[in-house]
Amino acid sequence: MNHWLALAAAIVLEVSGTVSMKLSDGFTKLMPSVLIFVFYAASFVVLTMALKKIDVSVAYAIWAGVGTALIAIVGILYFKEPATILKGFSIFLIITGVIGLNLSGAKH
Repeated sequence: MNHWLALAAAIVLEVSGTVSMKLSDGFTKLMPSVLIFVFYAASFVVLTMALKKIDVSVAYAIWAGVGTALIAIVGILYFKEPATILKGFSIFLIITGVIGLNLSGAKH
């Protein structure tokens, strides 16, 4: 598996786990509660595969940063959380930081 595709899959799985947390309603709903653990475990497995070829500092920053940005977007679009200018700018900063870290990890 391509290491960048593995990282992208790990991010999607992590975001799915976080969405499941919200949907579990404090562990009161069985299926979302179970899915939290399934998605997070799968995310860590796939992230570990990505770390074979990507520097841990770059991979983790991308995994955490893009995951954070995506879950903020999901919160706005799906859970109807308020979309403020500050929130939008903060998402932009996260994405900019992830790009910068990715560029810094390039082999010269």
